[in-house]
Amino acid sequence: MTVEDSPDAPPPVRSRRRPAEPGRQDWKSWPHYDAAGAGFRGYWYPVTWSSQITDKPLPFTICGEKITLIRDGGRAYALHNRCPHRGVPLSEGDQQFPGTVSCPYHGWTFDLPTGKLAAVITDGPGCRLTGKVSVRTYAVEERLGMVWVYIPLADEEPHPIDSQLPEELVSNAFVMGGRIDPRGGNWRFACENGFDEGHAKYLHRTALWRLFKPMPTWNITRIVPKGRWIFRVQDDVHWEADFPGVGRWTNKRWWKFQPPKETFNIGNTGKADKINPTIEAQEFPGFASLSMPGVLRIAYPNFIHYEFYVPVDEDNHRYVGVMVNFTEGWDTLRFYGKYLGAIRWLFHGQFSGQDAWMVDITDAPPEKLYRPDISLTAWRNLSEEEYGKKLAGAGTHEKEA
Repeated sequence: MTVEDSPDAPPPVRSRRRPAEPGRQDWKSWPHYDAAGAGFRGYWYPVTWSSQITDKPLPFTICGEKITLIRDGGRAYALHNRCPHRGVPLSEGDQQFPGTVSCPYHGWTFDLPTGKLAAVITDGPGCRLTGKVSVRTYAVEERLGMVWVYIPLADEEPHPIDSQLPEELVSNAFVMGGRIDPRGGNWRFACENGFDEGHAKYLHRTALWRLFKPMPTWNITRIVPKGRWIFRVQDDVHWEADFPGVGRWTNKRWWKFQPPKETFNIGNTGKADKINPTIEAQEFPGFASLSMPGVLRIAYPNFIHYEFYVPVDEDNHRYVGVMVNFTEGWDTLRFYGKYLGAIRWLFHGQFSGQDAWMVDITDAPPEKLYRPDISLTAWRNLSEEEYGKKLAGAGTHEKEA
């Protein structure tokens, strides 16, 4: 596992929302989505790498919930990061007894599995509050080398985490490398950027990851639903174009490979001669797909890239980028060498850094959409429908969530 991560830093104070202007489009057509500035509740979210969680508690914020993660006896636990006595973060404390965490201020000590007050060191063994006070706990699972926390809508039992993961990651062997970074910008901007049909052709034209491979100038695409995913399908790919009154524009360069003549839907730079059998067996309609609560999948001929957009608050999110190669044995060493030597810096570094730049400075709504933004509206429609069902199933309403 190749990792890079850091706990939460104090978020910058800023506000991006402003009233929609007359004649400009806002998000009223997607009320659940519009209200989800701090994320959709009722889902599992990857928080950090499993290796980062030890017996020293660490603070994180997910969907606006302040959480501390700590490991005891090999198992990770999540508690609300606030001692009910005076509001001191439990992440500043430590373990004084097995299976507990103690507040650094007065030694209020909480049981990790239940969150109940187990002892108050400065009040002696007979403290009357013992067992009567508690802090909230959160369900925790570990998958893909990461710690996942379930953020509930109400007090419901969480759904199985495997039902939320990309199906091919549950049923196949693979090797992976990844990166987790705290980033500025709302999680919705990050998610929309990932699935956005138009930006890669222009924004990423200077990325070193694409140094020798041309990108199309424009495409004709459509959105195809399949199960809980929506796929972006390319019907026409155009590598250059004449713009009336302006001139000719192309991503072709003399040092780049010649683009293919065929339309393709695995990878985004050309048709592959050979596709990994596991990837081919998935029968993806298109190379880019998206599912709730914000999971992006980009299928290349020999690997799949995943992005998980983890809400922190209105203005910050955690970027979780994972590169997966469906291989075993000695081939895993080849992957790690390639990842450490190139992918980590070129793809999860400079290439993804261009996305981070745009997400951080995006200011919408108001907005004026254009034809390729069918990817954005399809995603908003999916999230609106799926979250509406979740709210109805939980018997709650948006203001209660």
